[in-house]
Amino acid sequence: MRRIIRYFGNSNVDRTFEKKIDFSFAGGPSYSKNTSLGIGLLAAGLYRVDRTDSVTVPSDVSLFVNASITGYYAVGVSGNTLFDRGNQRVFYTLMFSSAPTSFWGIGYDAGRYNPESTFSEKRYTIEANYLHRVVSKLYVGGVFSFDYVRGLKFTQPAYLNGEKERYTATGIGAIVEFDSRDFIPNPYRGVYVSLKEQFFPKGLGNCGKSLWRTTFTADYYQRLWKGGILATDLYAIFNSEGTPWPMLARMGGSQRMRGYYQGRYTDNDMITFQMELRQRIWRRIGCTVWGGAGNVFPSIERFDWSHTLPNYGVGLRWEFKKQVNVRIDYGMGKNTSGFMLNINEAF
Repeated sequence: MRRIIRYFGNSNVDRTFEKKIDFSFAGGPSYSKNTSLGIGLLAAGLYRVDRTDSVTVPSDVSLFVNASITGYYAVGVSGNTLFDRGNQRVFYTLMFSSAPTSFWGIGYDAGRYNPESTFSEKRYTIEANYLHRVVSKLYVGGVFSFDYVRGLKFTQPAYLNGEKERYTATGIGAIVEFDSRDFIPNPYRGVYVSLKEQFFPKGLGNCGKSLWRTTFTADYYQRLWKGGILATDLYAIFNSEGTPWPMLARMGGSQRMRGYYQGRYTDNDMITFQMELRQRIWRRIGCTVWGGAGNVFPSIERFDWSHTLPNYGVGLRWEFKKQVNVRIDYGMGKNTSGFMLNINEAF
């Protein structure tokens, strides 16, 4: 027990100048509205590509394994690698998951009024973004993604509106970012604006046509007082007409509109906004409170303000690594609520 206490007592000390990679490991229970109660193993690491560079913030990597009592399991790795004194960046995610999933159909009315159905979803995801600094805080780069999704055992196949149960899509694109954040996984100050345009060629998948997707993110972080940070997040995703069901925008999850079952409200496009106050309470312990709203819709022309859904909640934080938090959130919304246990801030 003393060894465990000593291990976690020193886990947030920055050792990136001493080690090639400073890893810490943790395991324990996990919970989310989508996956229910489970158990997870996490490895979080910080490192410096150039350990003589004391100006550039450390790179980070997270590896995780998770399984739940519902039959859900997932394995993945994600991270941010900064090199050439921060002039070049690579962000990446690789994940496989198998999950019993609830499904209400496509569109706001389907999510609100349709009876719940179920299916089993198997998903392989690869995404990598490369960015190069062109001037000051401005970066440009390229995007590559690959998704394979297969749905099994649909209890209401009519909710698919005649679409196939299995899709593969490969995306290529461009990204432009302005980023003045001081530390990517948990910023204390700065601005982050990202515009990403992806193209999914017909010949590199089985979607039946070429597709496009636009993703826009605008975040702002401001220190208000000692230990207090105000964070705001505006997020929008727009898909071309005819985008298949696995690639549509899904509201909910552990980052935005927390407390909503991810995928209950699903449509071509989505816009969400949230503001969060983060306060350090004592040593490595902190808390958060947030509020926001979101809307899913088939196209800009058919956007309906009355379909906007509220979101608010509270959270607890523990600094697992240097400026890397384990978070427990309880999110609430319209006729919904749920706990989430995760690593790194939601945005």
